[in-house]
Amino acid sequence: MTVQLQALDRELDRLEGLWSDGLSETYRAYLDSVGQFAAETQPKLALAAALIEVGLRLQGLGGRAAPPTTLLMGDLCLARGSRLLADNAPLAVQVAFARAIESMSSAAASEQPTPTTRQLLATALGAGTPPGVQVR
Repeated sequence: MTVQLQALDRELDRLEGLWSDGLSETYRAYLDSVGQFAAETQPKLALAAALIEVGLRLQGLGGRAAPPTTLLMGDLCLARGSRLLADNAPLAVQVAFARAIESMSSAAASEQPTPTTRQLLATALGAGTPPGVQVR
């Protein structure tokens, strides 16, 4: 468990303020969606989903443009979340995340209601995994 916490600490470098500002709650919410993955990858994938959700929120997807510093923080969250997915998630999950983000962006660009981010990303975490199968 300490190794997992150290790995999460490295990923949160420069994002400490976000952790106490809702990222920790978002992370805990995604822990319920990663049970089919190997124990050592579960915290990384939950953090990836949380970072992507928070990054999209910081960028103001579907709303008013965020100030430049907030946009940069959102970019950092998206970049770290994407790297965690690339390093730890099966290709089907990576593609599902890209499609979820694409559908949210498309809806925002066409001024349509944006789908619920958390539900889309939680569904993406389950992509390509038959029920009851643990990914290694």
